[in-house]
Amino acid sequence: MRGTFWALLGVLGLVGRLAAQPFQLPTANRTVLEAGREEAFFQATAGKTWTAGQFGCVRSSGSQFHEGVDIRCLARDRRGEPTDPVMASADGTVAYVNAKPALSNFGNYVVLRHQIEGLEIYTLYAHLSAVAPGIRIGVPVKAGQRIATMGRTSNTRQPITKDRAHLHFEIDLVINERYAVWHKVHLKDMRNDHGNFNGRNLLGLDPATIFREQARLGKAFSLVRFLQEQPELCRVTVRDTQFPWLRRYAALVKRNPVAEREGIAGYELSLTFNGIPARITPRAPSELKGTAKVSLVSVNQDVWQANPCGKLVFKRGQLWTLLPRGEDLVSLLTY
Repeated sequence: MRGTFWALLGVLGLVGRLAAQPFQLPTANRTVLEAGREEAFFQATAGKTWTAGQFGCVRSSGSQFHEGVDIRCLARDRRGEPTDPVMASADGTVAYVNAKPALSNFGNYVVLRHQIEGLEIYTLYAHLSAVAPGIRIGVPVKAGQRIATMGRTSNTRQPITKDRAHLHFEIDLVINERYAVWHKVHLKDMRNDHGNFNGRNLLGLDPATIFREQARLGKAFSLVRFLQEQPELCRVTVRDTQFPWLRRYAALVKRNPVAEREGIAGYELSLTFNGIPARITPRAPSELKGTAKVSLVSVNQDVWQANPCGKLVFKRGQLWTLLPRGEDLVSLLTY
């Protein structure tokens, strides 16, 4: 009943007004909110412009996905190392801490769990030089509380130089709380050093766009509405009525009178270019075609062409098909 309640509120657009909790910027750098100041906010990659520090298909000529934003530092010590405090972007709980930089491209990083408008949301703070004392799994934090210090830790072949020190920041949704089990079954030969907080289990939103929309709309901003308005790459139907995403993100479920009359035989997932099921529609038996457990229903070719790093679907001749990454995503969503 609780999931149905939140889903109904989401459909009616009431959640945002009842439980608005906008995100705060995670450092003192606020230039993302100033028109024309992008270069002062986004940290470029080596040899590239500030655009490579944005979210989305901004790396390797558009073929490589950047899951968050890279925020420039504002303060340095005498050695040129960054000293910017890193702060919790919203009230929440510490979900994960990696203090072994050799185990991740993110170096030292912290993940916080938040409940925002009935959605389970995670924020990730990476390349930290140090995690604040007392920041450990299960500890509650307040928005604006210092959780770490900006740095440049990483295990990448090319180290992050002092001049490029930054905070990598993400706003994510988690796919499945059983990711670690799924990984053992489907990716047997691939290490998983971070359990359920493996990057494959996190689907990101664009933090810069969220910050700007919050500034523009104020209390009228709704994260549920923001999610449901994300451009659709494709629609996939699954013949399954019980899977983790439904429980965790019930606020994204839309009403369907046909399924309410006939019963639910599966769900249609409207996926963004990077795989977020931003809209979930229950489907009746009469609305599902064929007998396959998973079916690709439609593809928005304009969104596909605009986001070459998504790599969820591909057109072979006149037919669209799910690529292995798309197949893995649906498998994990319904595991």
